[in-house]
Amino acid sequence: MLEPKKVKFRRHHRGNRRGMATRGNKVSFGSYGLKAIESSWITARQIEAARITISRVVRKTGKMWIRIFPDKPITKKPAETRMGKGKGSPEYWVAVVKPGRILFE
Repeated sequence: MLEPKKVKFRRHHRGNRRGMATRGNKVSFGSYGLKAIESSWITARQIEAARITISRVVRKTGKMWIRIFPDKPITKKPAETRMGKGKGSPEYWVAVVKPGRILFE
């Protein structure tokens, strides 16, 4: 699965997902692509599942580019843990996707 090799900070703020994508909103490598119509977090597992599904259909006839990368860590505290004692440990990685972003080509 996709995740950064090295990060400067292990935990990030959640941020906001308002607005349209200003970068990565044009098809630049292939001739057609898959575009997001609403904002969301897409996990590394979801990207991998989509890659496997698309590659089954495309086989060896075409080429595929993944245009998003999960570079935001999402933290989670263990179940039945009292509040406080700092932020939880990184659980999984997500890519922040805004409307208009090309996901796959």
